[in-house]
Amino acid sequence: MPELPEVEVTRRSFAQAIQGAQVQSVLMGKPLRWPLGCDPEDLVGRKVLGIRRRGKYLLIDLTPGLLLLHLGMSGSLRFATDLAPSGAHDHFELVTSRGTLRLHDPRRFGAVVHAHSEHDPVAVKLLGGLGMEPLSEAFVLADFAAGMKRSRMPVKQLLLAGRLVVGVGNIYASEVLFLAGIRPTAPASRIGPVRVRKLYEAIQGVLAQAVELGGTTLRDFSSADGAAGHFQTQTRVYGRGGLPCYVCGTPIRLLRQGQRSTYFCPQCQRA
Repeated sequence: MPELPEVEVTRRSFAQAIQGAQVQSVLMGKPLRWPLGCDPEDLVGRKVLGIRRRGKYLLIDLTPGLLLLHLGMSGSLRFATDLAPSGAHDHFELVTSRGTLRLHDPRRFGAVVHAHSEHDPVAVKLLGGLGMEPLSEAFVLADFAAGMKRSRMPVKQLLLAGRLVVGVGNIYASEVLFLAGIRPTAPASRIGPVRVRKLYEAIQGVLAQAVELGGTTLRDFSSADGAAGHFQTQTRVYGRGGLPCYVCGTPIRLLRQGQRSTYFCPQCQRA
């Protein structure tokens, strides 16, 4: 599933190219996770003001209104002036004066939803419960520590939930917990302030590194200009079950948490 770094990489790969474009047509394929919420023809003639991100949602600001776009489990975007004819798994195209933005989504868990503004109940329902943005000034250590103290959830499950901080997906959760020396099963409320600060800093550092490396490409992720990510070449524990820890040599262990794979070092992550 594309996580925050992959979505941010995707945003950066086409945001400047599409800014200022005028919508010429909107083409819909098979139904996605949620309906568009307006007649596609209503979007024709609107101008694209810019592309923002909130959590794993891309926000396409229009004049007027906005589109909230989610890549779901297997979605990816392409933006170009010379795209090949759409295929069976291409379910949304925003044709503009500067190129076509196409959503390719084999599993159709993604979505494109129209809202009049961020105050529209549709937008509030999708964005209102999201936690702090970890790569922004909104990510405040004191608020993060307070949220950790209030939760009895295992710390990895709390990170994945996205209500305290957004974007720490499965791969990145394993990585940040390793850097902070925290066992994934530890109750969040029992983690002391020193390790909470280490976790806070690891979240910022790992996600920033992932963005700079173009995200993680394990199967078929690529940005809107077709570039693959390379963070998977830098993982310290994720995907390394049974291999020696880079720090202490202890074999990395694999366990299941909430039907997700968790990798950790039993020696380096005792707490």
